[in-house]
Formats: sequence, structure tokens, C-alpha cells
Amino acid sequence: MAHFRIVPDQTNIPFMRMRKWTFPLAAFLSIMSVVLFFAVGPNYGIDFLGGTVIEIQTKEEHPDMGALRSKLNGLGLGDVQVQTIGAEDSILIRIGQQDGGEEAQQAAIGKIRTALADEAEFRRTEIVGPRVSGELAFNGSMALLATFAAIAVYVWFRFEWQFAVGSFISAANVVVMTFGFYVVTQHEFNLTSLAAVLTTIGYSLNDTVVVYDRIRETLRKYKKIAIGDLIDRAINDMLGRTVITTVTTLIALFSLYFFGGEVIQSFTAAMIFGVLAAIFSSVCVAAPILIYFGLRPDSLTKKPQTEAAGKA
Repeated sequence: MAHFRIVPDQTNIPFMRMRKWTFPLAAFLSIMSVVLFFAVGPNYGIDFLGGTVIEIQTKEEHPDMGALRSKLNGLGLGDVQVQTIGAEDSILIRIGQQDGGEEAQQAAIGKIRTALADEAEFRRTEIVGPRVSGELAFNGSMALLATFAAIAVYVWFRFEWQFAVGSFISAANVVVMTFGFYVVTQHEFNLTSLAAVLTTIGYSLNDTVVVYDRIRETLRKYKKIAIGDLIDRAINDMLGRTVITTVTTLIALFSLYFFGGEVIQSFTAAMIFGVLAAIFSSVCVAAPILIYFGLRPDSLTKKPQTEAAGKA
């Protein structure tokens, strides 16, 4: 009985021939993401800027959002963001950090409570001060750097140095493009978004290591085939696994995006983009780097031969 194959066994897509276009495309997307990050900047949330988040439930089932925004903007509190969460009568209000410290922030909350006392029920109020937001930004940056360092050390011991450099650059490419995604879409960037970026790094590393492991096995098996053809053979061998893993992951993420509510929509959107970027990067960035750094089919056999000769 023949088994069902999502990707036929004889599939032979010339990925390394396409690297002349895909590798520059990945570099261009990363550079544009960096340019947009500094020129435009992401839509930072309260976690990084400081401010107050207030969740209310209006007494009307279909509140007039335009009138509500006008009323809050008339309080003189600076930039006020208003959005619905879940049901239409559940509303999230964000106000930036007020000049004057804690007293000014509490006064701003009091103004909102007074203005909406007859229209809504206040569910929760959260205040993030500028010192806390600065610590969160610093800790988030340290988490990213620690993750990259751990990736480089792990892959270096697990494979050769070319693989370590390739996995590091591939993961960095995914992170930079994900930041660019936040800038382009202007989804709010907060601690949840940072968690999405870190999760994407893990997914990217997992896919890259799987591809690298098959490349290493293929390098040991075939000694007289060109390195580009060897890598193509390895990637095509893993193509079915990659497609199945990606599709099942995306099904779960799209379900969360459409049915999980607005609270996690930003997180899920970044995860969807990150998964796709990780697949692209592992094939179009991590694999070609092995060629650019001069990996050869006999490079993995030299070290065992040298150790055997020393023992003899």
C-alpha cells in the first residue's frame, strides 16, 4: 500500500541556485527593517513608554467610540488610545506617562473616572512608571542578547564553526525582520511582543538545526558531489517534515489570531510572520552561508582522521 506524501520523494528544488536572488532579498529586507526601525520606530506600548491602562465595560451594548475618544481627548491628558477588546462593550483605554510623577498619573485616572462614571464600570487599572519601563526595556534587550549567545555556543559545540555562524545570522535575520513587521504594521510592541520574538528565535533555531543536521549527514555520506548539490539534496529530504510542521503550526496560530481576541492578536500576528520568516531564513540564509564560508564535503572527515592518526 502506497503511503501518502505531501512532498514527493523525488523532489529536487535547486535552492542553492536560487541563492543569487534569495540571499540578497533576505539582506535587503533586514536592512530595510533596520532603517524603518530607526526612521519610523515601532508603536511602543505602555510596558516600554510608561503610562496607565484602564479597562472599562460600558453600560451600552454598542457604545459610540468616536464620542468616547472625543470626551477623553478633551481632558487634556495627551495621547489617549481607545480600543475594544472582546465584546463591543469592553474597552481598553491607554494614556501616556503624565508630567508630574505619581500624583499627576493618579489625577489623570481620577479625571477619567469622573468623566465616565455614569457610562461605564471600571474593571482594572494598571500603572507602569518610567523607571519600570526602562528596566523592562533593558531586561528585554539582555534576554535577546543572551539568547543569541546561547545559540552560537550550542551550535558551535554541536556542529562546526560555519554552522554556528550560519545559525546566528539566520536567527538575527528573523528577529530583525520581525521588528520590521512591527514597524510596518504598527502593532503595539510590548512585553508580549518581545515574548513572540523570543519564541520565533526558538522556532528558527529548531528548524535551522534540523536542516543543518541533515546537511551534515549528507556531507558524510557523499564525498564527491558539489557542496551546492549536497545542500539541495539535504533540504529536499527535509522538505516534507518542514511543510508538515509549518502547516500545523500555522493552523494553530491562525485559529488564535481570528478567535483569540484583540488582546493576543498582536502576539499571534508576529508569530505567524516569524514562523514564515524562520522557514525562509533557514533555507535561504542559513544554508547558503555554509557555501560562502567555504564548507567542503571532506571538512567533517578531516578531524576524525587526524584524531585516529594521533592515537595510532
